[in-house]
This record gives sequence, structure tokens and C-alpha cells, in this order.
Amino acid sequence: MMAGQLTAEQIKFYRDNGYLVLPDQVPMPVIAQVRSEIERFREQARELTASDHRLDLEDSHTPQDPRIRRIKLPHTQSRIVNDLMYSEAILGPARDLIGPDIRLHTTKLNMKDPGYGAAVEWHQDYAFYPHTNDDLIAVGVLIDDMETENGPLMAFPGSHQGPVLDHHSDGVFAGAVIPTSFGFDPAEAVQLTGSAGSVTLHHGRVLHGSAVNVSDMPRRILFFEMMAADAFPIMGSMTKWNGIEDYDERMLCGRPTLQPRLQDIPVRIPQPQPESQGSIYEIQKAMKTLSFGGSG
Repeated sequence: MMAGQLTAEQIKFYRDNGYLVLPDQVPMPVIAQVRSEIERFREQARELTASDHRLDLEDSHTPQDPRIRRIKLPHTQSRIVNDLMYSEAILGPARDLIGPDIRLHTTKLNMKDPGYGAAVEWHQDYAFYPHTNDDLIAVGVLIDDMETENGPLMAFPGSHQGPVLDHHSDGVFAGAVIPTSFGFDPAEAVQLTGSAGSVTLHHGRVLHGSAVNVSDMPRRILFFEMMAADAFPIMGSMTKWNGIEDYDERMLCGRPTLQPRLQDIPVRIPQPQPESQGSIYEIQKAMKTLSFGGSG
């Protein structure tokens, strides 16, 4: 196990702002391998007419013009992604921020192809899966250069220190909010831009989202979402619970525990669930008004 990777200044910045960008964290040969894996998945999508348990398709997808917006649980479908998840490039910074004992929550590879890549409305991850404490973090690997034009991840600095916002629409969990309804000025959102191979880290409670890709460049980001091992899901969370054996098999490093750490933090339960289940893209269709793209 390597010594800590982050400086005291970087750790303080994350604590204060709820996000951090690490330039050139993943070697480009690894990024090239992930890109090759994406092309393999794109060929698989030619066989599909609808999303399945592996691939989440754009609404405009056809087998002749395959369009993937998310590769689900890529660490279970790709040895390259799985190896990257266990690398020090990923786990080193995570340990510095949430401690030595870390459990995997989920993985996903969000894709925004040129001209039509779907937006992700403003939300807090923690609204989907409240836990006994909020040492939850998403580690994002930039597969492409992430710039203003191709829909970069954006975050409101310091929003992780505030409440868990109401992500409901008409009394049903919709997985999104309109920032201005809660006093946030969109002009104060920060773009988490960077070159391919850079890594973003964002806190589970930070308010974040991303716009449509309007450029001629792809924007793909691989997320490893994880939590401290003593963070346990609260009943009503969207976290899948299949027993302690399964939960402990998700340990990425360190040791599991049967003693949840209880933290005095805001909690809001994501219930009742919408009729249209699936990825965040489907859940957010319950919103009547959207920040990126008009009305739902």
C-alpha cells in the first residue's frame, strides 16, 4: 500500500468544496485500453433494440446507429476496468479522503457522444442512497478531454455541507432538483474540466450535474463510487442489499465491520419510487422542468 497521495492542501480543498481534480492521474496506455473496451461494447449494442442489464441506450439509439449513454457495472464486464478500480491511481486518493477501509457501491461509464450525449440533471448522489454517514465518494476517470463544449461535470462548491435537497416531483422521487429553487446561482457552478487521464473526486452530498454534449468531441467518464466500510445504507435507500456476505465481498481495501458509524447529518429518503425504474436518466424523466433542455 502506497503512502498518502494527496497533499494537505488538496485534502482541505476537498473538505471545503466537495470536489477535487487530479490531472494526469491515470496513464494514457490504460485510457487507450478503456477506449478499446468502449468500442467492444458499442459493437454489442448493435444487437439491441432496448436497454438491458449491461447497456443503457440513448433514446435515439438504433442497431444501425448504436448510441450508448451508460455502460452498467463495467467492472463486471471488463477486466481492464476491474484492474483499474483496484489500482493505486483510484484507491490512493480515496483512502486519503474517506479512510483505509473502503467498500464499493457501484460503477458506471457515462458516455456523451458528439451532438447528442444526454445531460444529467442537477442532483446529489446521497439523495439516492442515504447512509449512516456521508463518507461516500465518486471517483471519475476522464476517458476524453473534458471541456466546456462537451458537457463537463459541474458542481456547486460547498454544497455538500448543506441539506439534502428535495429531489421529488409531484410527490414522487425524481432524482433531480432545480438549483435556483434552493437559492443556488447557476453562475457559481464550477466546471470540473481536465485532460484525458485526469481524475475527479466528488463528495456524495455535493450538488452536481452536466449539460448535453454540443461539441464534435466525445465525453466519456468512468465512475467508481465507494464509501467508508462503516457507512451502512438506511432503509428506503436505493442501495441494493443482498445480505452481509455480499456487502463484505464489495470491500476494495481494508477490513469490513459490523459497526456502522452514525453521523449527525441531513437525511432524506428517496421514496416513493417512480414507475419508470432504471438508470438516473429514466428516473429524471419524472421532472416537469429541466435545467438542461427545457421541460420534461
